[in-house]
Amino acid sequence: MQAYLECRRTKRTSASAQAFEAMAEHNLYQLFEELASDAWQPGPSVCFVITHPKPREVWAARFRDRIVHHLLYNHIAPRFHARFVADSCACIPGRGTLYAAQRLEHQVRSITRNWSQPAHYMKCDLANFFVSIDKTVLLEQLQRQVAEPWWMSLAETILMHDPRQDVEVRGSRAELALVPPHKSLFNAPADHGLPIGNLSSQFFANVLLDDLDQFIKHRLRAPHYVRYVDDFILLHQSPQWLNQARVQIEQQLASLHLQLNPRKTILQPVARGIDFVGHLLKPHHRITRRRTVRMAMARLQDMPREDLHASANSTFGLLRQATHSHQDRALLGQLMRRRGLVIAGDMTKVFQPKGNP
Repeated sequence: MQAYLECRRTKRTSASAQAFEAMAEHNLYQLFEELASDAWQPGPSVCFVITHPKPREVWAARFRDRIVHHLLYNHIAPRFHARFVADSCACIPGRGTLYAAQRLEHQVRSITRNWSQPAHYMKCDLANFFVSIDKTVLLEQLQRQVAEPWWMSLAETILMHDPRQDVEVRGSRAELALVPPHKSLFNAPADHGLPIGNLSSQFFANVLLDDLDQFIKHRLRAPHYVRYVDDFILLHQSPQWLNQARVQIEQQLASLHLQLNPRKTILQPVARGIDFVGHLLKPHHRITRRRTVRMAMARLQDMPREDLHASANSTFGLLRQATHSHQDRALLGQLMRRRGLVIAGDMTKVFQPKGNP
């Protein structure tokens, strides 16, 4: 029941959640019976393409299967979270993009003595991460921590399930063609790749990369390091040390059957600014990434009026995460005034004018 409530929390208006809720007691009891008798198997998935911020496939499991993902996560995740390093972010309670940005900002201030001394950063990205994940390697990592046979069997069933065998593809051929072939799960080798979009995939990705985190923190002894999913940053006074660390990191990644994306590996002084998790970290201030602000403004400019109120407040919430966002919030406020909304005096939210729905 707890897994069900968590699963529907942000999806209650979706058709699949409402269909399940219409007979919630019956459906939950049936799901319980299947799990208790080891008869449960993942059902069909839906695959579609999103184009923002770049084209990628999203795989959505059916609602009852997502409940099982939450059930597994609720039971086994705490033991993994307890061993994760503090610099690992994403799909961990309290460690979202804001935590990652603040963590990086703290570490930059530490290594540069509050921006008074030079330092360098190396930003890395894993090539085709979710499609490249070797499930057999991940299964071994899960077996190290999950000793209960029933829970390990459930984890293995979810992990080794191949959603390509039973999938409904939504969208036009033109949309599907936007995804590069090497980034499509349809082209992944057998027992490789996790579907982007499921809670289980995000959690499993963190389990896999915990070996990398432990290697960087305890073998390389890198005191200044932050990772958000497959993007990670190391800080050091010496660029030579960072280059040597990259060689060792590539060797460690090879043992996980992963590799760096050489086109997205950056080494430069921190004084030039660091673009990470939607934030741009500059000396003594942190702002929202410029491209993110431009795209948000363009989207709100042409958005239907009925959707404008919620989207504008969401954008204000995003901008407030930055330490220096007054100018961006002022521009957003001016745009919302032109579109007929009322702006709070501190430029943190918008309201519908009286008499409007």
